[in-house]
Amino acid sequence: MAVFRSGLLVLTTPLSSLTPRLVPILTSAAQLVNHTLYVHLQPGLSLEGPVQPESSPVQATFEVLDLITHLYAGADVHRHLDVRVLLSNIRAKSAFLPPQFSSVQNLARPPEVVLTDFQTLDGGQYNPVKQQLERYATSLYSCCPQLASVLLYPEYGSTEVSVEPQDAPSSSTIKPASPVARSPKQPVRGYHRGAVGGTFDRLHNAHKVLLSVSCILAQERLVVGVADKDLLKSKLLPELLQPYEVRVEHLSEFLVDVKPSLTFDLIPLLDPYGPAGSDPSLEFLVVSEETYRGGMAVNRFRLENDLEELALYQIQLLKDPKHMENEEDKVSSSSFRHQMLGNLLRPPYERPELPPNLYVIGLTGISGSGKSSVAHRLKGLGAYIIDSDHLGHRAYAPGGPAYQPVVEAFGPDILHKDGIINRKILGSRVFGNKKQLKILTDIMWPIIAKMAQEEMNLAVTEGKHVCVIDAAMLLEAGWQNMVHEVWTIIIPETEAVRRIVERDGLSEAAAQSRLQSQMSGQQLVDQSHVVLSTLWEPQVTQRLVEKAWNLLQKRIPKMPSGP
Repeated sequence: MAVFRSGLLVLTTPLSSLTPRLVPILTSAAQLVNHTLYVHLQPGLSLEGPVQPESSPVQATFEVLDLITHLYAGADVHRHLDVRVLLSNIRAKSAFLPPQFSSVQNLARPPEVVLTDFQTLDGGQYNPVKQQLERYATSLYSCCPQLASVLLYPEYGSTEVSVEPQDAPSSSTIKPASPVARSPKQPVRGYHRGAVGGTFDRLHNAHKVLLSVSCILAQERLVVGVADKDLLKSKLLPELLQPYEVRVEHLSEFLVDVKPSLTFDLIPLLDPYGPAGSDPSLEFLVVSEETYRGGMAVNRFRLENDLEELALYQIQLLKDPKHMENEEDKVSSSSFRHQMLGNLLRPPYERPELPPNLYVIGLTGISGSGKSSVAHRLKGLGAYIIDSDHLGHRAYAPGGPAYQPVVEAFGPDILHKDGIINRKILGSRVFGNKKQLKILTDIMWPIIAKMAQEEMNLAVTEGKHVCVIDAAMLLEAGWQNMVHEVWTIIIPETEAVRRIVERDGLSEAAAQSRLQSQMSGQQLVDQSHVVLSTLWEPQVTQRLVEKAWNLLQKRIPKMPSGP
């Protein structure tokens, strides 16, 4: 069976019958399309008969919004698929009619195949029906020249369910503002201009529900606030957030695909109010259950500044029935970032100059991040550990390779009476003095690197295949040139300060100063192959380390057995 990179799914089943069939329909479609699946809603469309079918407007009702939500909820099982429900023919109730475009709509990824749930009388793949389907698709959207077509029925019909799927939301997409009963057939009101905001990291199906509702409500312009800078600091694992520019690029492509007739203003959200708090032309604000209080605060702020309140539309969250421990029970970017921990984020370095039977990991992280704990766990899994701090102590010791050069550079008054280097005095000389610190690191870093290489050779003689260099200054020292992969441990800076204060007896200010003298977690992650965190309970850390270790075993070259 051929598999296509992009496809267009034309749904023709009446809305009342479509919801329980969505999951099997999507499952059938996911077997044919492996990247982007566009969905076009045209309930009641017939593909039989001599007349070429035409698209007609679909009234945006609460039932339609719920169907779109069910569709994205059902699609979440197939996370390899980028599903996009096209909205050009879905019209909200409005006193004004925006201009309609009769031209063919360009899509970011032109479909290679068009699929439909349309049922022929005996389930046959009739050429006339498929030809009508292809004509219908190409009359609306830009498709690949060699467009294929597939009738999914009866394939999905064999697995059809008669009840609502468990992972689909059971209640209305938009949470009612009042307890008054609302008919599913009730039209959704349209507005000229509105707003929606969020972080939109790794654009997922819950984001798409929020954005789709916003696009249906807006008839002219939609302002999309994208969280940046200070608003990102409280996020879980912020170092793994996509850059602002990447998030905006993905958002823009999705929005233009689903409703090109709208004008989109994508702007950085730098405070809790954003343009929703100050733009007098806006009429509505779409929020999630989590951000509803923020929406209320925006309206209070507008009233204080003599602006009219915005109509608030509260969107219910998509539940994630497959969430793991320490992940949220909703579809969320935080969970996706958590799932990245332990995974390989970029290709390893090729290091032909390293011992051929040894794979070397550089383990780093900010002070207090838990490097020693992770190193200990890796040792328990079979890694050979090289502790750069211990190498530094050996190098400083009388007779050590760094002893004489350091004494000559900083003078005999850095010595204890017994001739041992007083590291506190030496530290006070270099702390906050970049010139003095460079003199010290120019001496120490090459010496420790040479000692580490000697340790690697020792690891080989012991029959070890994985060696871990535990070094806080790994990247500053340039030691990434002697490892295959950089693994970084991240924790929030507030947690790092708390740990340093507790462990070393420093003041909070001193702990902050220590962290500011190092590369930030973000700078480390930007150069890392694998990221881990010790933020949670020890057993969670152990599972993350085991995950990273097991994935490592699958990708390292097969080493011959030891002697």
